Amino acid sequence: MATTQDGASARERLLAAAIEYVSQHGVGEISLRGLAAALGTSHRMLIYHFGSREALLIEVIRTVEEQQRMALAAILEDADEPPAEIMRRMWARVADPALWPNERLFFEVYAQALQGSPHALPLLDGIVDAWVEPLAALVAPDRPKEEARAEARLGVAVVRGLLLDLLATGDRAAVDAAMERYISAIAPASRA
Repeated sequence: MATTQDGASARERLLAAAIEYVSQHGVGEISLRGLAAALGTSHRMLIYHFGSREALLIEVIRTVEEQQRMALAAILEDADEPPAEIMRRMWARVADPALWPNERLFFEVYAQALQGSPHALPLLDGIVDAWVEPLAALVAPDRPKEEARAEARLGVAVVRGLLLDLLATGDRAAVDAAMERYISAIAPASRA
């Protein structure tokens, strides 16, 4: 694959542009041709690099999810910070209105995958497990592995549920209060 002087391939540049577009405009009912025009390319180039509109959107979701896991890893590097504070910082990050268009896309495609839509099914691969390991180390570092994983899975469910609530209601104060209640409930168990 050809790369530019900065080392980014055409696919990487298109993906970055798609992520930027989604973060600013959402996706809605935009067609592949419309998305291509918005990205300054042709629909044929998007098909060449991603296969379809749906495959491009799944790649956008996966990349944004990976960026959030990398942000969590960076936050976790601060070993002096209490787990509750790490959880608050991560919540502030994922609840940021700048991510709402990406989160709406995530939940839209997630629901399609759960309904069995063939184009969306690849999203389900690792959609929970990719978060469980890093979160297990945060929320239950001294517990047996399976108990820590269960606690982490609960955390994934709580965060995703509260994000759905936030997107549906826009009631940031109520959702933040619910997250604070969750943090208070599990933080004592997650302290070393």
